[in-house]
Amino acid sequence: MAKQPEYHLQLDGLLAETLPNGLRVRVLPERSAPTVAYYTFFQVGSRNERPGLTGISHLFEHMMFNGAAKYGPKEFDRVLESKGGHSNAYTSSDVTAYYEEFAAEALPTVIDLEADRMRSLALAPDVLEQERQVVMEERRLRTENSIFGLMEEQAESLVFQAHPYRWPIIGWMDDIARIRREDCLDWFRVHYAPGNAAVYLVGDVDGPEALAAIRAAYADIPAGPPPPPVAAGEPPQRGERRAVVQYPAQGGALLLAWRAPAATSPDAAVLDVVQAAISMGESSRLRRRLVQETEVAVSVHVSYGWRIDPGVFFAFVELSPGASPEEAEKLVLAELGRVARRGLAPEDLARAKRLLRSASLHELATHSGVAHALGQAEALLGDHRKAGSALLQYAAVTSADARRVAAEWLDPARRSAVVLDPRPARAGAAR
Repeated sequence: MAKQPEYHLQLDGLLAETLPNGLRVRVLPERSAPTVAYYTFFQVGSRNERPGLTGISHLFEHMMFNGAAKYGPKEFDRVLESKGGHSNAYTSSDVTAYYEEFAAEALPTVIDLEADRMRSLALAPDVLEQERQVVMEERRLRTENSIFGLMEEQAESLVFQAHPYRWPIIGWMDDIARIRREDCLDWFRVHYAPGNAAVYLVGDVDGPEALAAIRAAYADIPAGPPPPPVAAGEPPQRGERRAVVQYPAQGGALLLAWRAPAATSPDAAVLDVVQAAISMGESSRLRRRLVQETEVAVSVHVSYGWRIDPGVFFAFVELSPGASPEEAEKLVLAELGRVARRGLAPEDLARAKRLLRSASLHELATHSGVAHALGQAEALLGDHRKAGSALLQYAAVTSADARRVAAEWLDPARRSAVVLDPRPARAGAAR
């Protein structure tokens, strides 16, 4: 088969400007379809929180849809949808992002909506209480009544002892309950100021006109104070760490975790390739070994997401009835150990690269995907022009690279393990 030509994200027409108030604006005209994607990235996530105030970044994401000076409560989505658009948002460890997708003619309305809430978000006490209850229910659903949610929360607290990645993005329940309106006002003033934000606009627009419109809409918003530095240190792990979670379930489960490289590390792309080789797809090595051959597990998933600081590499196994977590752990470690000793076989390496290339190209095939890639690149890698650069990194990974990275980062002596005990927890142990 002929070698596929490498894809390069075309950024030749991109216009980049930083306004006097610190807002970074990136506009990329792309006129293959009369649509536009508009992303606003704020450089704030759970990484920026502190004990006693965990979860405020995610709670604030909810608050951003509840009215400002010009567009009142519930007006944001109503106005946007009247123009045929839709919106959404997410909070991660490192960023909070808001985005809209719409027909090109709705751009003036979207700029007006977004500038309004950055300038003058309404933080009404009754709305805060309403959204607090929504977030608390979300925590109950996604964490306290979720096997993986409970185990992931426990694993992060094992992997990190000092770094703020140790607490969950959604926050601890007691902290969510105690967040005050004054805390939200301060969070908005510091972390939602233009100097801590960037706008990414991709689609069917005239670049200079769109840039001028954004400049005019946001220019009068005060820059705001600089956010405080993040206490990002973490002591080295000097041995395995283990925990047990009790939760009523049909069967057991196992979650293994290792501290993993930061997004800016050359090892990040290599670990992506290792992850893809051992876990992506029905024919992956871990699925063949644990699900098909030994029938120890009903499912196995590996995940590793890029973060500003060193993150986590997870391997999650849902056990078959009667299977032991010890056997599953032995099999997972054997597969990882094989990579650490021998690297990846040529067919596994080629398959992993194809899978990652396909996933990357699918993201970059849409205006929304390109805008998101630009924002992620600037937030995690420090430069929006690095969007799509992982494609070249994946293509360059060798079996020797995989062997070195697996041996260095997935050392069994530096793992953290959480085992699910499917027996009911003691009375009063859960909220």
